[in-house]
Amino acid sequence: MSARVPLSFRIFLLATALLASPAAAQEDIVVAGTPLQEAAGADAYATVLVPRAALTASPSGQLENALEQVPGFQLFRRADSRSSNATSQGATLRGIGGNATGRTLVLLDGVPIADPFAGYIPWAGIPPESLALARVTTGGGAGPFGAGALSGTIELISAGPGARSSALRARYGSRDSIDLGAALVERVGNGFVALDASHAEGDGYFTTAPEDRGAVDTRAPYEQQNISARAVFPVGNVSELQVRGAWFRDDRQNGQALVTSGMEGADSSVRLLSRGALPFEVLAYVQARDYRATFARTEADRSAEQPALQQAVPATGIGAKAELRPTFGAHELRLGTDWRHTAGETKERFNFDGTRLASGRTAGGRSNTVGLFVEDSWQTTEDLTLTAGARVDRWWLDDGRLVEEGAVTSFGDRSGWEPTGRLAAAYDATPALKLRAAGYVGWRLPTLNELYRPFRVGPDATAANAALRPEESRGVEAGFDYQPLSTARLSVTGFVVRAKDMISNITLGEGPGVFPGSGFVFGSYRQRLNLDAVDSRGIEASAQAEIGRLTLTASYAFTDAEQKGSGPTAAQDGFRPPQIPEHSAFAGARVGLGESGSVGASLRYVGPQFEDDLEQRPLDDFVQLDASAVLPVARGVALTLAGENLTDSRIEDGIDARGALSLAQPRTLWVGIRWQR
Repeated sequence: MSARVPLSFRIFLLATALLASPAAAQEDIVVAGTPLQEAAGADAYATVLVPRAALTASPSGQLENALEQVPGFQLFRRADSRSSNATSQGATLRGIGGNATGRTLVLLDGVPIADPFAGYIPWAGIPPESLALARVTTGGGAGPFGAGALSGTIELISAGPGARSSALRARYGSRDSIDLGAALVERVGNGFVALDASHAEGDGYFTTAPEDRGAVDTRAPYEQQNISARAVFPVGNVSELQVRGAWFRDDRQNGQALVTSGMEGADSSVRLLSRGALPFEVLAYVQARDYRATFARTEADRSAEQPALQQAVPATGIGAKAELRPTFGAHELRLGTDWRHTAGETKERFNFDGTRLASGRTAGGRSNTVGLFVEDSWQTTEDLTLTAGARVDRWWLDDGRLVEEGAVTSFGDRSGWEPTGRLAAAYDATPALKLRAAGYVGWRLPTLNELYRPFRVGPDATAANAALRPEESRGVEAGFDYQPLSTARLSVTGFVVRAKDMISNITLGEGPGVFPGSGFVFGSYRQRLNLDAVDSRGIEASAQAEIGRLTLTASYAFTDAEQKGSGPTAAQDGFRPPQIPEHSAFAGARVGLGESGSVGASLRYVGPQFEDDLEQRPLDDFVQLDASAVLPVARGVALTLAGENLTDSRIEDGIDARGALSLAQPRTLWVGIRWQR
């Protein structure tokens, strides 16, 4: 195990010590651990709420799969975190394209949780059972930490004693899969403590399609663990302290004996909230992460493999935020500042000489972003709400370097300013119908991964680019929310987005041959470059209805996206961004049984898309049927049944330069038991 692991445990133990520390409390104050109330102007943006019941009902037990009901939400690839490389687990919205880095800001109790070096989301480290709600705003720009909200914001909100209780669960599934979980939720004085732990593992499936398999292809076993602790205590009469610590680990073999990936991390955060006459929030956090991977050179007929590359990527993230929420008559203001620091490096061994990886390379750097933001929600009349926000960010990239075989290349330090903002209006045309419109400007700084770390997928190689420019999105949207009953809601939004300087993996040549920044390449050679832009327009729709104990959910996204390129990216001009489908849809139904039981099913459709930037590698569409049931058998005890991809649809996840297809999750059946207090 890496020498950096003790640092992770020290951070986790520090958070645990903070959890155990006493806090001043008034006897008549009982806290819930929730964030500050949303401003009135939040209703003017396209927002989808995913409640706790929907987050925990996904048959896979994976948070990223539960979010697939949000229109336009997608990971970079179709496979989830049980089989895909961690660097494929970024999230994006509105079809502006993706790569290893997510283009959506993901917050857990106000803390940005993206990996400090690469920008992917550690989905395996966030058990859905620990959450009360996911709030997804499908449009760029944001107040706090808005430097990452290029295509939207996903806010994950932890659950307190009012939404959850202590529980145990155990499941056994296809391919010797095991899924275990435990939660302890206890009131402590006028506050509470919530502890969560889980372990999942399985033999995995063959990720290479049957017709393309060779002697080197294996199943893709995985193993995931996480432990988290959260405590919330009152401080005085109107304030509360929220402290969280977490440790997680996620490892897998990626379909070949010599191809593996994994990550380990420890996060800690402290948040002080006040709900008094002048509401405020102060937040600080630290993240320690360690990504690791091995890659192989595979013969064209997949008969043999040999080591090609070994990587270890330690990284650290530190950040803080302070925000005030004053109210002046009909105006609700948000005033604040935030700071985020990241540092990391990739340590690599490559150039297999028959006995060992003989060559070494180290690359990395640091980044800092400091932002100031202000937003005003103005209730102009009883029916009309206006909101306007502005941010200005100062960013720095420094200590960028590449050390290879004793040769040192230093990349010049860079810095800049990024002004962004958003403007919106919401009008209650009738008691049941709300009309809304918004415009926004968002931005994202290239990650250290994009700037400095090369990578490989099969025979294909992609070089880094230390000269990448920040990305910027400009968009407008208009839509409506129709709620004829308290139990029924329909939301429809049309949008147009232009994302400038989008970072994409651009094909520049074909192997076999030696290419700069990657060495010998058998398949396609790519480099991360800035496209001129990605233009995306479309429609998002979501609907929910409750009829007695029956809950119905549906969503649909139409996305017409096109790359704009010139110069070195001219060949990409007019093509769709990789991995972006034109159509996607979701429909689900769930009916309650007794006090805590339920039975439900969902159907998801994803249209055809392309693996590559030149539309040479098409991936077929698919329909996926899932189902799950919680059947009470005794007080607090229930039998759980679940099925993923019940019809065993072929879900094509990727295709390499030689035409070998990789697949996402096949049919998987689960049976288990759950106890809940």
